[in-house]
Amino acid sequence: MRIRVNGSGTNEESLSSSTNTEASADDMIDTENDSLRERVTDLEKKVLEQNDEIVCLRSTLADVLRRLSQLEGFRSLSTTPAKNGLYRNLNQHLGSHTLGSSTIHRDGLRYRPHSEIIPNREPVRRVASHSSSLPQRRGIHYQSTGSLHSDSQSSSSVSPIPMSPIPSPTRPATANHLKPPTPVPSTNLYCSKKWSSTGDFNNVQYTNISPSIPSNRLSTKSLFNLHMRPLSSQNLTPHLKHGTRDSSYNTEEGCLRMYLRGRPICLYSPSELIDSYDISKVATAPHSRLKLEWVYGYRGKDCRSNLYLLPTGEIVYFVAAVVVLYNSEEQSQRHYLGHTDDIKCLAIHPNKLLVATGQTAGHDVREGKPHIRIWNSVSLATVCVIGLGEFERSISCLSFSKTDGGSLLCAVDEANDHNISVWDWQRNDKGYRITETKCSMDTVVAAEFHPLDKNSIVTCGKNHINFWTLDAGGTLYKRQGLFEGSRDRPKYVTCLAFTQAGDVLSGDTNGNIIIWVRGKNTILRVVKNIHEGSIFSICVLKDGSVITGGGKDGRIVQFDSNLQPTGFDAQIAEHLGGIRALSEGRGSQLLVGSTKNCILMGSLSLGFSPVVLGHTDELWALATHPDLPQFLTAGFDNIVQLWDAMSHTVVWSKDIAEQVQSATFSLDGNILIIGCVSGKWLVMDSETREIYSMHVDGSEPIQVVKFSPDGKHLALGSRDNYIYMYHVGDDGRKYNRLGKCSGHSSFITHIDWSEDSQYLRSNSGDYELLYWNASVCRQITQSTQLRDVVWATNSCTITFQTVGIWPEGADGTDVNACEVSHDKKLLASADDFGKVKLYTYPVIQPKSLHHTYGGHSSHVTNVTFLYDDTRLISVGGNDTSVLQWEIN
Repeated sequence: MRIRVNGSGTNEESLSSSTNTEASADDMIDTENDSLRERVTDLEKKVLEQNDEIVCLRSTLADVLRRLSQLEGFRSLSTTPAKNGLYRNLNQHLGSHTLGSSTIHRDGLRYRPHSEIIPNREPVRRVASHSSSLPQRRGIHYQSTGSLHSDSQSSSSVSPIPMSPIPSPTRPATANHLKPPTPVPSTNLYCSKKWSSTGDFNNVQYTNISPSIPSNRLSTKSLFNLHMRPLSSQNLTPHLKHGTRDSSYNTEEGCLRMYLRGRPICLYSPSELIDSYDISKVATAPHSRLKLEWVYGYRGKDCRSNLYLLPTGEIVYFVAAVVVLYNSEEQSQRHYLGHTDDIKCLAIHPNKLLVATGQTAGHDVREGKPHIRIWNSVSLATVCVIGLGEFERSISCLSFSKTDGGSLLCAVDEANDHNISVWDWQRNDKGYRITETKCSMDTVVAAEFHPLDKNSIVTCGKNHINFWTLDAGGTLYKRQGLFEGSRDRPKYVTCLAFTQAGDVLSGDTNGNIIIWVRGKNTILRVVKNIHEGSIFSICVLKDGSVITGGGKDGRIVQFDSNLQPTGFDAQIAEHLGGIRALSEGRGSQLLVGSTKNCILMGSLSLGFSPVVLGHTDELWALATHPDLPQFLTAGFDNIVQLWDAMSHTVVWSKDIAEQVQSATFSLDGNILIIGCVSGKWLVMDSETREIYSMHVDGSEPIQVVKFSPDGKHLALGSRDNYIYMYHVGDDGRKYNRLGKCSGHSSFITHIDWSEDSQYLRSNSGDYELLYWNASVCRQITQSTQLRDVVWATNSCTITFQTVGIWPEGADGTDVNACEVSHDKKLLASADDFGKVKLYTYPVIQPKSLHHTYGGHSSHVTNVTFLYDDTRLISVGGNDTSVLQWEIN
């Protein structure tokens, strides 16, 4: 018995020992597994850090070589072969992006060079060189400010090149139109005609007309000429005369007749041109060109995730149709000008060199379709254009894939179904759409590829957050995020970010951050009441800490990697707006985009200061200082801002609590007149901003204000159809009303003074051109009496000197403003299609060639020259942008 008992005890001890050994082994395995996971995580972090360092070095090298090439005076790579191997070395060092003439494969990415893209892709913008004698290449021409691939350093945007006959100083002689030295009416058909018209131009034979170009259409590649209906279809419908297409000239009266909305407009030529004027001539484009020098403003009012720091030290953001690359240390800007309308979103490729931007649908049938452009941030060369004709409304969100080196691109269309699509953007010339599916019936505000999980996408917006998986067959599967209760469900999930462990962070309108479990659609944790109101941006820094920005309270709050408050926060000034975008800058710096279209730089410890300021509502008022390189802008946001064109900074800014329609400086530059929408107008000191007096003329907007050249009178054109006249006293501080000019049947749009300050001319909304005796406020009905008056300015768009700015088919509202340079050599116009055009002044020929420049995405409301004619300023309407052009 004892032996048996002892044996039983031995077995029990052995079993217990075995159990302990297994448990110990399991513990060891668990420990090893945990250790392995930690090591793998550390390796992943190190790999990411090394990749960041490699990207930074590569981008820095590219930027250095770009700067060297500029210093050495090399021309664009796309037009000039390498002379000393610099560009060849650039291709060797920058294997991940293409600047040379062959396609380079590296890290699974394929980049198509500029020269390879051109012949095969569907043309988006065709450009010929007007001044070059080289044979022209038909295809896409992408050009931007400062680009290595720019054909010319004199212009930052592509000017339309005429497809018309080369103009000659005299009318060419033909069999039917011979011009002898002494006119003989009985034998000369041309001189016997009382009226000549632009239709005569079509019968003139030119020896250098291309056979492929119809001689019956003189095109300046304007929006109207490019998309004019065929003649056959025009003849089938009632013909309403528009613009200069049907203009004609009476040789006896010296009267040119054009039509706006079917209404005839008679414009009298100066006496010296009555006999010599030839309506069929073609005016040449000016030798001067514009180059976009500076862009004022930022689009933070209604766009998100559009502010980043590039390895080159430049901040990239957009406003209107321009992507700006701004170096705050060097105070320099470069511009990507490939887009034709509002840019709505921006994404940075994992290699930090490529940028994707998406635009909304625009005016133009060909170029205005919503699409995505992928371009090189160093050379500003377009790599590819994808989705042209595939999107319905506009692209609201973009994101490159992270785990595969950025070979995929996710895009969200702002159509009714808010479709989400995934593109293999490197496949063929236009990219390949792998899949597309309905994202949500509600608004989608963000879409991001997961940085660690392959083929995983997260989207969010109104009442939802969705987790998507792209399978091997190219199908997207959606899982909706599960909120804990209906009470905690936010109205909007406003922003997304990812922790270094791969968990998803979402901010919402409740001011909360929700942490979602990696790979699942369930909530791990909620950090409540971080902000009062919505969280518009979350930024995860390289050290793992998290920064949040409040859209309503304007606060920036920092958390550690475990989302515990660190105690550091900052408050943005109320007049700068709430936080729209947050991004990591250099060192401890942060970049902040605000809801009032401002960009700030700084840190939580030292505070933030604005580096970019802008307007937030429609702009109309624009005035330049008479003696300094300064200009004033104002609009419907109640803000009046004085800018310095040389330092590109705001001299001062003032909220006048009134929407502004117009403005002007006095002759000495000391006094400002501000015309308001309410019918009020203010007299303000241009230096101290002190308001001396306020006046009221009617209850309609003051459309235009202008001092006489002698400074003794002030004319104000109102939307109530009247021009109010004032006498100026006490150095521009006192104003006595003389009367009002009555005679227009519609609102006043433009006013010009004669050089002797005796006469006024004015345009109205129904295309009238009327003349006035300023001293007695009486209309001069005999227009021929003033045909030889010299005018101090040429702001009126309907005059004999500006007939050529009206495109064929113009309806009278297409040209918003024009202005002549102080030396009377150039005239600039602003139109409803976002274009600024430059003409040779005077523009007296209906067929007048010109240079066209894009950048604005809305109607351009005003243009003006600086006092020394070295620069041109243009302001956009709804795009709230101010563009400064250098005149070369």
